[in-house]
Amino acid sequence: MKDTIEQVRSYGSSVQLLMVNQFTINLGFYMLMPYLAAHLAGPLGLAGWLVGLILGVRNFSQQGMFLIGGTLGDRLGYKPMIIAGLVLRVIGFAALGLAESVPALLAASAATGLAGALFNPATRAYLAAEAGERRVEAFALFNVFYQAGILLGPLVGMVLTGVDFSVTCLAAAGIFAILSIVQIRALPARRADRAGTAEEEREGVLRQWRRMFSNRPFLLFSLAMIGSYVLTFQVYLSLPLEVRRLGGDGTSGTVAVAALFAVSGLCTIVFQTRVTAWCKARMEAGRALTWGLLTMGAAFVPLLAASAVPVPDGGVGLWLLAALPSATAALLLAVGTMIAYPFEMDTIVRLAGSHLVATYYGLYNTICGIGITLGNLVTGMALDAAREARVPALPWVALLLLGLACAAALHALHRTGRLSAGRTEGERRTVAA
Repeated sequence: MKDTIEQVRSYGSSVQLLMVNQFTINLGFYMLMPYLAAHLAGPLGLAGWLVGLILGVRNFSQQGMFLIGGTLGDRLGYKPMIIAGLVLRVIGFAALGLAESVPALLAASAATGLAGALFNPATRAYLAAEAGERRVEAFALFNVFYQAGILLGPLVGMVLTGVDFSVTCLAAAGIFAILSIVQIRALPARRADRAGTAEEEREGVLRQWRRMFSNRPFLLFSLAMIGSYVLTFQVYLSLPLEVRRLGGDGTSGTVAVAALFAVSGLCTIVFQTRVTAWCKARMEAGRALTWGLLTMGAAFVPLLAASAVPVPDGGVGLWLLAALPSATAALLLAVGTMIAYPFEMDTIVRLAGSHLVATYYGLYNTICGIGITLGNLVTGMALDAAREARVPALPWVALLLLGLACAAALHALHRTGRLSAGRTEGERRTVAA
């Protein structure tokens, strides 16, 4: 931890502020969101389909607007988009705590999603620009702060929600309000780097998008990386369901589920910078990405092996079978993410040619967001099919094969040199045409 703090101090004040910014964003977000569904279905008494709709609107408004948010960041500057997103989340979180009608809840949920679409691409583009050649290390540190917020947020939210859910919402809104003021006062203005020609300066948004969609290496990389997000999301989907299936909904099951998040978050906080330094010293970005995806796929081998073990009737044996394979999977998913994430963020900048970086991040997030939705749908279907057919290994085989397939795709992209490509000469001629 001391080494991590020293590394943070080696960066400028803007980078340090962006890291603290992301920790605070995740703290406020995860104080509230894990308990929102229970609030909607419990005290407000909404039907299950309405709860799903409200949560879905938040996800759709964020994923669907990432490209717009990134484009605005490149056009108007990163700082205005970061502040606009934070202010919008203040409004959305406060409304979620006070609103009781469905239209108001839908509007509040949409606002919280749109807020993320505004500040996420801008924050990452700002960090990439300020870190310069030290982008990989900067994104490794960024992930430490990111995971620390995820780890602490639900704990704070659990205490506040014990008083009242509206207290949690207003506290989260207050955190974002304070963060907004800090950004206004302390974050320097930063615009996207302009790439050279007068034609590019005058280029319209649609032309920029058309050129971006013609960037085949970037699109292929984005598609290959979808699997990493589907796999890591299983910490929230299939792993807790597997723990509950075997361990039940009692205290032991709750403890086992909590252990999944603790293992993932603490592992990242303690080891992220060391893993990144080790990988950067020994391999190129493409190899690191490949190994990261292989590790994520291998995370489901313990669950696959456990599915062949007879389920004990109860006692310590049942609890261990419920907890250990899933905790091991969560640990390996965290290791795979630690290997891949810093190089993933750096690769996007390189494939963008260091131009329109926020827009590229926005499109990348949209592609991966759509992939997560489809991937979780398929995973849910696999879980249902496994239960009905009494073949518990089915979802773990599918997720293992997904990891292997994505790793193979990344290896092919690396071997053919596409992961080191920037803007091609053909793309530059398109701009000047």
